Amino acid sequence: MHIEFVPSFANNALGEMFFKIIIISIILADGAAAAGGGADPPSSPPSITPLVGGVVDPMGWSHHGADPVERWPSMADSAGCSPLAADLAIRSPPAAGSTMSNAAAAGSMVGLLPNPASGEDAVTGEQLQQPMDGPDGLIHGACQRPPTPKRMAQMDPCTDRFHVMDFHHVEFWCADATSAAGRFSFALGVPHAAQSDLTTGNSAHASRLLRSRSGPLAFLFTAPYAQRSGDDEAWAAASNSPVVPSFSADAARRFTADYGLAVRAVAVRVSDAAEAFRASVAAGARPAFAPAELGHGFVFAEVELYGDVVLRFVSYPDDTDVAFLPGFDNVASSESECPDYGLSRFYHIVGGVPDLDPVAAYIAGFTGFHEFDRVNAKEVGTLNGLVLANSSENVFLTLLEPVHGTKGRSQIQTFLDHHGGPGVQHLAMISDDLIGTLREIRARSSMGGFELLPPPAPSYYDGVRRLAGDVLSEAQIRECQELGVRVDRAADNNGGVVLQTFTKAAGDRPTLLLELMQRIGCTEIDENGKEYQRRGCGGFAKDNVIHLVKSIEDYDKTLDAPVRVAS
Repeated sequence: MHIEFVPSFANNALGEMFFKIIIISIILADGAAAAGGGADPPSSPPSITPLVGGVVDPMGWSHHGADPVERWPSMADSAGCSPLAADLAIRSPPAAGSTMSNAAAAGSMVGLLPNPASGEDAVTGEQLQQPMDGPDGLIHGACQRPPTPKRMAQMDPCTDRFHVMDFHHVEFWCADATSAAGRFSFALGVPHAAQSDLTTGNSAHASRLLRSRSGPLAFLFTAPYAQRSGDDEAWAAASNSPVVPSFSADAARRFTADYGLAVRAVAVRVSDAAEAFRASVAAGARPAFAPAELGHGFVFAEVELYGDVVLRFVSYPDDTDVAFLPGFDNVASSESECPDYGLSRFYHIVGGVPDLDPVAAYIAGFTGFHEFDRVNAKEVGTLNGLVLANSSENVFLTLLEPVHGTKGRSQIQTFLDHHGGPGVQHLAMISDDLIGTLREIRARSSMGGFELLPPPAPSYYDGVRRLAGDVLSEAQIRECQELGVRVDRAADNNGGVVLQTFTKAAGDRPTLLLELMQRIGCTEIDENGKEYQRRGCGGFAKDNVIHLVKSIEDYDKTLDAPVRVAS
């Protein structure tokens, strides 16, 4: 190797600096080659080696080929696994204060993503237009950037590492799928749509799918069948072939015992589940279940999210006639048998964690999701929160952590104490007619449904009249007051209004909550003349958050009765 010195290039300050960079780069490259015995790196990623139960171990190569990437350390590297994680060979999220790799440090919340919120190239100022799969693994310019208030767009939204289309479903592991699904269906008006159980030839687990007629909202409830005694080899073989391929009966029993009514999987539809898995693991995600082809073009994979919750990737053809996943049968239900109350889709899904920053850096690092908004204890009192969004801003993953030393006890700390660690703290669902939806839900509260939080003081709605009286009629404001709906709007958001309320805890423990919301206004016309609602209409509703957090924490106080000791 030799270096040719070019005087015309080097005889200026900029040229000299650039020349020095070239020299340093060559020295580093020679050193790396010497350390590796001079061999060129492979031109394609090495095969992924299965671990116990089909879980894979990342080999430390990016999915683009030759560029090595550094794995994030996990608690399992130093502190071992929880019983559930050990059973599934799944590692836990990094412990608070754990040492992160360079990749993790690069994903910190300061300067998390590379480009400015404007969507322009940071150097040239040119607008990113054409899709380009860059060497850093990010999909630059490959998204339609939705109009979002500048206040809320903290980072460049075109940074996804893989194409995320929408939420697909949320799965609960439970003790009895029929009972849990029946309650949610009755209480929320989400019809029974598909099932896989003994009647369909599935002896591993019973699964019930609820799916809205108003949109893609879907809940999956899965419970293990009893362990069968004796030497029934056929039964044992069938039990080891679950229709939901990542299901483990032993892990599900432990999960239910540990967490009660809780979410096991947050599933998103992606364009290619195998590629989403590979890109995630290459960027630091801890694998939970290797990509599996289910038939009919369906591919299924999982990575860890937080606690014992996984992020599930599902991909399939647009023209599929499969009910839900292969192995599920359709269940027909009429409007009269199971009315739909109008809940249409998940808006955001919220995780309660003890320490927000390392979890947020981990998730943003492997998904490429950008920061959409954040709240802190100065604004809402007892918690800090961060919202991560995909490029299309239709999948929001929110994280909340407790703040200690405040006047009141954080509701997130109550969640963590009773849940037994990190997990899904609440599910937010959208309705196009929230008042009508809430009337249906409230009518069933005393018959095994879900109870709504009590309304705020009447004086609160005097403020609503001043804030949103130009959007909501007096009759609508009175209905909001009757049903305890909180109302907010962003001052810079062109008239949009957001309506929100919560249920009380969905199960025995003060853990999982359900948020019900509607966004009003912000309608625009696209290039095809079709009307649509701008993303984030009404803002993040921080004033609503303040009132709702206080209501939830006031409700939590009613649960702090003195412990009764048997005499």
